[in-house]
Amino acid sequence: MALAERAGAALVGALIFRMSPTVYYIVHVFSVLVLTGFTFYAFAAPAETRKKVMMITGVASLLALVGGFGLLAKLHNNQFAPWVIVKIVCWLGLSGLAGIGYRKRDKAGLFMAVVLALVFVALYAVYTRFA
Repeated sequence: MALAERAGAALVGALIFRMSPTVYYIVHVFSVLVLTGFTFYAFAAPAETRKKVMMITGVASLLALVGGFGLLAKLHNNQFAPWVIVKIVCWLGLSGLAGIGYRKRDKAGLFMAVVLALVFVALYAVYTRFA
């Protein structure tokens, strides 16, 4: 019985660690789109939506991180190039701006510009790799 359990655990482990990079890519892009959209929503949403929006952006932020590091592991052998560090900094900034948007309503225009700048820098970093 122990041998069958070990074989089953090995099979499950093999399925988990052999996910396609496409799965990580879809998770990463979708979660970043959700994170960006709900961050913009937070700048104009009523205060009573704060808890729901913060939960959604938190989950989206975590999924973006998992998807990004999954892609890094699958496609780049966990090598931390400068563009990866730039994307992590952009992710941190974008993740924090939804909460700030609820507190500083008077500066929503500035924060929206910062969100756009962070998204642009992250896209520039991943597609050019600063080459």
